[in-house]
Amino acid sequence: MVIAAVGETVLDVGKALAWLGDHRVAVHDDCFIFRSPMNPKFVTYYMQTKEFNDAKVSIVSRAKVKRLSSDGLGRMPIPLPTRREQDRVVDMLDAFHELVSDLSTGLPGELAARRKQYEYYRDRLLTFPVAS
Repeated sequence: MVIAAVGETVLDVGKALAWLGDHRVAVHDDCFIFRSPMNPKFVTYYMQTKEFNDAKVSIVSRAKVKRLSSDGLGRMPIPLPTRREQDRVVDMLDAFHELVSDLSTGLPGELAARRKQYEYYRDRLLTFPVAS
């Protein structure tokens, strides 16, 4: 996992990226590399939470460029459920993220489905037997 150590705002600092590849990559010197047996996507999702960001406020330096030290990062609380529970949470969040982010299956897909449903019921409600 790659974690940003600097940023313009406190929210920018400590943003994480779960690197899931198996080849070597270059990482900026103002970043941390975090290796753990934890699911990296679980940690990345957790580092986006309000709880994590609220805790981060007290340990980020307040210079013009905000900075998170390795000592400060090491003091940040990260919950440690079982790996199985981490994987379950990640699967659910991935599915939800796909629904709200993917333009082809997210909200536009839901709107199209509701539009078809509306048309179906409109046609059914406005179809009357022909008088003979």
